[in-house]
Amino acid sequence: MTFAQGPLLWALVVVALVAVGAVLRARKTNIGLRRQNSELHQQRDGLQRQRDELHVAYTGLTHQHSAELAEVRKDAEEETKAVLKAAVRTLQGLADEQQVVIGNAQQKYGDDPGILADLMAMDHANSQFGRRAQGIAVLCGGWLGRRETVASVFDVARSAQGRIRQFDRVRINGQVNFSVVSKAVEPVAVVLAELLANATNYSAPGTPVEINIQAVPTGVCLIVDDAGLGMGQEEKDRAAALLAPQAAISVSSLGIPPQFGFAVSGVLAARYGFRVSVDSVSPYGGVRAVVLLPDELLTSDVPGPQLPVAAERQGADIAALPRRQAPAPSPTPLFPPTAQPVAAPVPTGPATTAGGLPKRRRKSPVSVVPPAEPGPVRSNEETASRLGAFQRGTRSGRDMTTMEGPEFQ
Repeated sequence: MTFAQGPLLWALVVVALVAVGAVLRARKTNIGLRRQNSELHQQRDGLQRQRDELHVAYTGLTHQHSAELAEVRKDAEEETKAVLKAAVRTLQGLADEQQVVIGNAQQKYGDDPGILADLMAMDHANSQFGRRAQGIAVLCGGWLGRRETVASVFDVARSAQGRIRQFDRVRINGQVNFSVVSKAVEPVAVVLAELLANATNYSAPGTPVEINIQAVPTGVCLIVDDAGLGMGQEEKDRAAALLAPQAAISVSSLGIPPQFGFAVSGVLAARYGFRVSVDSVSPYGGVRAVVLLPDELLTSDVPGPQLPVAAERQGADIAALPRRQAPAPSPTPLFPPTAQPVAAPVPTGPATTAGGLPKRRRKSPVSVVPPAEPGPVRSNEETASRLGAFQRGTRSGRDMTTMEGPEFQ
């Protein structure tokens, strides 16, 4: 071995040793990194398991909270409805007592037309109060009073007309030879009154609101047309949900101030088996509300005459009213908004409406409104008897026997 080869050999040996040391250090570092990576993976898996456990616990607590909150809300809603039902029951009793007092006062002071007119205004205000109390009672699970006799579809419509503030804007058109069964008279009148109240409140003052009574193959339709601004799609969807409720309606969800009309109509329609819709447009650009009464709620029975409740002298005058030589009333507004000329006496024979429909002959006195123009001077007794006849006509659909608790159909 030469001298030159000796240092080269030692250099190679040193390089080899350094390389071996670097490899050993790299292997040791790699083993440490692998061990650390494995520990990190284990920690990650543990954290994931803890996260899953926390998510399951959170989901369970959320569901438990939602269930408990729903139960608390349900209990609060039931307690609120129970309190309102008890309070409204008292108010309904007071309204009925007030109705009796007003009726007795009408009999006692009916000879004075001025006093009788004031008493009729009080009766009209009391009927509106009673309608609102009935609506709250229905939403709280209460039942309406029910009649013992049937009522014609026209009388039900006229009863609904008398329960709203702007009743003089309502015109009733059409006649059908059907009556509403006794159990459905009051519910249909309340629903129709709510629709009329909406129609008059959301349309321009002075514009007419029409009720068209039309027979259809499946029953009878009561069609309410107004000249308002109509409803948007969102409002129609909300109204459809209230008119066909899938669950109990919460009183607290009706807004402030609460809007009872559609909610009350939906509850009564579902309870008694008829349908209400407001998704159409009226011929005047407003809303068309339709109440469809199926054949099950209709009958061909004619309501019998009511017994007189006035004094003997007034009863005699009222009994003489149907025999007066005056044209039979047609299904037109009870109080037209504008004065109409007095129609000439019609010839004897079957009376018909302007559309050619026969007029139904009623056995009980109907509304007789004095003409706007000066007519023949009548005595106080005669005027009072005519106002009394109108009063009984508007109340014919409201005459019922109040019942509490479930009705046995």
